[in-house]
Amino acid sequence: MKKIAIIGGGISGLYFANILNSEKKFEYKIFEKKNNYNFQEGYGIQLSVNSIKLLNNIGFKNLPTSEVSFPSKVNFIQANNSKKICDIDLTQFNDQLNQYTTLKRSTLLKFLFQNIPQEKIKFNSNIIKIENENGIRIILKDNTREEFDYLVIADGIFSKTKLFIFDEKINPKYNLNVALRGKLTGNYGGDISIYMGSNSHYVIYPINQNNEYNFVAIIKKKLSSEELKNYDLFKSDEFLGSLRSSLQKTSQVSFENLSELKSFPVYVSSNFPNLNKKNVYLSGDALFTFPPSFAQGASQSIETANDILKSILNNSNEYYQKRIENISSVNNKSKFNHFSFHLSNPISVFIRNNILKFLSKNKTFLENYLGKIYRT
Repeated sequence: MKKIAIIGGGISGLYFANILNSEKKFEYKIFEKKNNYNFQEGYGIQLSVNSIKLLNNIGFKNLPTSEVSFPSKVNFIQANNSKKICDIDLTQFNDQLNQYTTLKRSTLLKFLFQNIPQEKIKFNSNIIKIENENGIRIILKDNTREEFDYLVIADGIFSKTKLFIFDEKINPKYNLNVALRGKLTGNYGGDISIYMGSNSHYVIYPINQNNEYNFVAIIKKKLSSEELKNYDLFKSDEFLGSLRSSLQKTSQVSFENLSELKSFPVYVSSNFPNLNKKNVYLSGDALFTFPPSFAQGASQSIETANDILKSILNNSNEYYQKRIENISSVNNKSKFNHFSFHLSNPISVFIRNNILKFLSKNKTFLENYLGKIYRT
C-alpha cells in the first residue's frame, strides 16, 4: 500500500484527503502546523461550478441550504455614484446539479474536516527536514521520522516545506495592494456586487441565507519592507480605519456595519518552481498564488488536488501539467481584472464601462473568458 504525506490542512489538503478516502490502495497522513481549526470564522469564498461538481462527488450537496448561497449574477457598479454599469448572468455556467456557490470558508473547512479520521491528521506538526532520496522521509522537531511514497505540499504561499525540496527559492512578491476583509449584516441582495473605484475595488456577496455578507476590498498601497514585516500594523485600528476611509463611499453600502475587520498585504507568485521532483506535488497557494480579482483561489486549489490524484493513479503528470496551464490562464485574467477594476482616469473609466456593457452580454466572449475556467 502506497503512503502519501499531505503538508497543510487547508482547503486543498483536506479536499485531497477526502478523495483519497475512496482509494483503498493509499494511506495518507496530514501534517498541520496549527493546533485546531476555527470553524466560526466568518470570511467568505466563492466556488464556481468546476469545483462544486468535485465537492458534490464527496457529499457537499448534502450541506443545509441555509449555510450556502447561490448568486445568479455579478453586478458591476461605479463606486463613486452607486450606478450599476451592467451584470453577468452566472446561471449560464450552471448545470442541473451544480451551481455557482458562495459560503463561509470555515463552513467548507468543517465539511472537509469531518470526513477525515482523527488518526490521519497530526496537529502542531513542526517539520524540520524532508529527505526525498530513495523515498520521502519526514523528520519532525521531536525527532519523529516517517516514510512515504508521495508528498503533496499544500501549506500556503509562504510554504516552508518547499525550501526542503526545491533548490531554487521563488519568493512571493508584494503587489502593492492591501486587502481589507470583514463581515456585513443587512440586506444587500442575493448576488455578487463589485464596486469599482479609483485605485481600489470592493466586493460584497452573501455567505449564507441569514443576511450575512462577505466584504473584501483590494486597495492600492505602497508599503516599505519594514512596514510589511510589522504584523501589528495590519491589526491596528488606525491602519484599518485609514483603509476604510480610503474607499469611495456609496449610498448602497453602510461601512459602519462592517465587523471582524482584518487587513493583510496581497502577495502573488511570479513564477512556478521547477517541478522536476519525482512523486512530489504542489497544490493551492504553495503551487501558485494570483491576484484575488477572479475569485478562483479556492476552486483552483480543489481542482489541482483532484488532478494530482489523477496523475498519481495514472503514473503520469499529464493532468498536473494541464492544471498548471489552466492556472496560468487564471493568473492572466486575474491581473487583467485587477487592472480594469482600479482605473481612475475618467476617460479610461468611461471606455471600460462601455466595453463592459457590451462584453457582459456577448456569449462568445463569456464562454471563452469565464466558461472555459468555470466548467473545466
